Amino acid sequence: MQTFLVTGGCGFIGTHLVASLLADGHGVAVLDDLSTGRREALDPRAALVAGDVASPPDIAAAIAAAGADRLAGIFHLAAIASVPRCLADPARSRAVNADGTRNVLAAACRPGERSVPVVFASSAAVYGDAGTAPARESRPPAPISPYGADKLSGEHHAASAARRGGGRATALRFFNVYGPGQDPSSPYSGVISIFADRLRAGRAVPLHGDGGQQRDFVYVADVVAHLRAAMARAAATPRAGFDVFNVCTGRAVTLAGLLAALARVLGRSPSVEPLPPRPGDIRVSIGDPAAAAEALGLRAATQLTDGLARLLAPGALSAK
Repeated sequence: MQTFLVTGGCGFIGTHLVASLLADGHGVAVLDDLSTGRREALDPRAALVAGDVASPPDIAAAIAAAGADRLAGIFHLAAIASVPRCLADPARSRAVNADGTRNVLAAACRPGERSVPVVFASSAAVYGDAGTAPARESRPPAPISPYGADKLSGEHHAASAARRGGGRATALRFFNVYGPGQDPSSPYSGVISIFADRLRAGRAVPLHGDGGQQRDFVYVADVVAHLRAAMARAAATPRAGFDVFNVCTGRAVTLAGLLAALARVLGRSPSVEPLPPRPGDIRVSIGDPAAAAEALGLRAATQLTDGLARLLAPGALSAK
């Protein structure tokens, strides 16, 4: 059995990761400020420290709760994962998304001391508008939003901390993650759960722009598998360093096509509330999964139709 710290462990992806770790007999401590994560969603076997990644003392308290001498690694998922919120409050967003990542890395990678590997959530937003070809990790980043810029800054901090402290850090660039447990009433929620919730309620579905935006939807269980594979690889790699991998399917789905697919599954005729494009919204965001497949030995295997069926199962969509 190993012990891990999960920041943002009360959030959508975090609760799935914590459940997976606990199911395999690992110990888990969680650091979450509960601004969007839900205490009741966390398995009570995990030790919860209510705190903020923008605060180094809170991170130290969470590491102490995990047990610094037995901590095997840190999964850093805490973030303000909303482009509109980052635009509205860039100072707070930077404190969490960029400085918070730097704080976690500083606690994990200490020169001359025992370091533990860090696997953290970056974002496809670092690519900006990637054009028609699937984005590879070698593509020069070109973020068009403060959120994307802060995630890229976190990657730079990770590379620097790994070199300076002798530790190992891995950034996973998540594309559009979906699955059971997303809160459709939250502004942080993915477009799939928002669309599904509106369709079920017989309400108009908000569609920003013309619906031709292309996205790469990846199921949350596949994301958890990538997180754990990246941690296992980092733990098995003795040398210090930094890696970055996409977490994606490589398959493009338009938002209009997504809406039509959801409407078919639910047997509803959708009505659309047309809205102007959102500032900072990306037209095309499709990833290339080849590097992760080679290095981590897995691919995002869940087909969209299967993932939608699990998401739309009774009780799968949660609400506060």
